[in-house]
Amino acid sequence: MKNLLKALAILGCLSLPITSYAALPESIKVGSDTSYAPFDFIDANGNITGFNIEITKALCEKANIKCTFQSTDFDALIPSLLSRKIDMISSSLMMTEKRKKQIAFSDEIFMTYSRLIVKEGTNLMPNAESLKGKRVGVEQGTSQEHFANEMWRPHGVVIVPYQNQLQVFSDLVAGRLDAALQDEVTGSYAFLKQPQGKGFVFAGDELKDANYFDVGVGLGFRKNDNELREAFNQALKAILADGTYQKINNKYFDFNVYGNKK
Repeated sequence: MKNLLKALAILGCLSLPITSYAALPESIKVGSDTSYAPFDFIDANGNITGFNIEITKALCEKANIKCTFQSTDFDALIPSLLSRKIDMISSSLMMTEKRKKQIAFSDEIFMTYSRLIVKEGTNLMPNAESLKGKRVGVEQGTSQEHFANEMWRPHGVVIVPYQNQLQVFSDLVAGRLDAALQDEVTGSYAFLKQPQGKGFVFAGDELKDANYFDVGVGLGFRKNDNELREAFNQALKAILADGTYQKINNKYFDFNVYGNKK
């Protein structure tokens, strides 16, 4: 009888959700910048979707937490988290040292790079010397904006901030910008491969600077929400192991964005 009870107890433990923490909330509000296809965008039916959103939904399911998504401008994501308007950030938020001073991050969700887009035939390159006197569009609050302001602006490059990435692309097409600096995948998927991107190209290679780039993207949490963060870390391990991550990856990309190391 004792052995039977012991066996039933073990089975009961195995059947628990992957994250079983007493302090976990039943539901959370998740903020996402929806101007960053294919990671986060609003589809034709008005729904928030994209690779990052689908991954996060899978994580929420594994963690047994109901997640409600709300569109939030990129530069408002961290302030909204700290003021408790949202409980987690799910966006293309690079885990820079500067941001780590404000918030905590999950384990790496995916890796992406930053590149410059210019009009074909202009011969502009992603360096301050080539871009001196030129207007470069960036989305407010991004690593690309921080890099451009600190590394290019002092050398005479005109950095033009926008509320969202779609506005950057729109002004680039209209000729109000000479170049745009953004995430490589978004630049390709949401612009260069679209009709409006005809006649535009990537200039040079991806930018390399460990202070701004090459640090991976993670979910953002308030620093004292340790159990919530760990719940999502455990959920990430689970969807990587059971094939869920790869299935979503293959829906959007022809390469492995999780292991996208160059």
